[in-house]
Amino acid sequence: MKKYLLSAALLIAVSISAKAQFNLGIKGGVNYSTINTDNLKSSSVAGYQVGAFARIGGAFYLQPEVYLSSSGGKFEANDNSYSGKVKFTNLNIPVLLGARFGPKNLNFRIMAGPEYISNLSTDETFPQALTNAYNNFGHYKNNNVGYQAGVGVDISAITVDLRYQGLFSNIDQNYNQQPHLWALSVGFKLL
Repeated sequence: MKKYLLSAALLIAVSISAKAQFNLGIKGGVNYSTINTDNLKSSSVAGYQVGAFARIGGAFYLQPEVYLSSSGGKFEANDNSYSGKVKFTNLNIPVLLGARFGPKNLNFRIMAGPEYISNLSTDETFPQALTNAYNNFGHYKNNNVGYQAGVGVDISAITVDLRYQGLFSNIDQNYNQQPHLWALSVGFKLL
């Protein structure tokens, strides 16, 4: 799946005219994620993201990215008798379509697109009471497809994005676990 997404992004990039603007940069930031689930209270955990992006085009652009991120959630029984936490380390590959407007050294952007997410590692701290109460809780998928949508601003070579990320399916089918994430990142255009 990763090969197909990267191949599609490269094909689109090559097909855009040579006169199109091209930027390559690095980015990093923080995120806050929650995993909603049946029969348990959920709360957010803080995470990170760090990686690279390319932006191809003028007023309308294509922006493929690749970055490492952490996300997860905290769970608590409705009667507060036990709680647990899960944290994922992911490889994220979004391919965003966007529009920008404003002067060259200060432009505003909107963007959205699909995203492939590969879970590289999972760190779970579930107490035995949670495991006993919810048999098969925490059997997470290793690969997911989702989406991102957000806004951004470029101030000369600095770029700032605020995005929402969701998935098209649950990460654990047994308990309808659905992650939601807000991310704030800062980047620097190298080219």
